[in-house]
Amino acid sequence: MAADSRTTDHARRKAVNVTVSQDLLASARKHNLNLSKLLEESLITELKHRWQDQWLDDNKAAIDAYNERVAKHGVFSDGLRQF
Repeated sequence: MAADSRTTDHARRKAVNVTVSQDLLASARKHNLNLSKLLEESLITELKHRWQDQWLDDNKAAIDAYNERVAKHGVFSDGLRQF
């Protein structure tokens, strides 16, 4: 999923209500921040982290088994490496 396709597709946008502190909102406005864009970018970043964490959790057994196999038997290129 490309981040740019999610942030530029106006037809698929949905208005939502959020609550932020008044001071934070005032400061954001003072710095001309686009809150919708900032929220979308932050959500995409956070979701990527969570998807990565979920993938690692889902594949933990396979990763552990592979690492154990490499520790025990090495990798196919062990005899070929010159570094």
